[in-house]
Amino acid sequence: MSKVCAICGKTKGNGGCITRKGLAKKAGGIGMHVVKNVKRTFEVNLQSVKINDEGTVKTVKMCTACIRTGNYTKA
Repeated sequence: MSKVCAICGKTKGNGGCITRKGLAKKAGGIGMHVVKNVKRTFEVNLQSVKINDEGTVKTVKMCTACIRTGNYTKA
């Protein structure tokens, strides 16, 4: 099963971790300079949840944001 929320369709996101070096201008330096930009992915926090879907019990993967909303019926 893929890493996709069954309710909202949330998937992983892309981003980066920027490494900076130097002394900030407001601290008396010449500014922060970018040394490295490492690409990374932000994974979705998926949990397996048993829900009632029209009388049948299904196990689906839901993100924690959807679990907190409570817009489903637990089995």
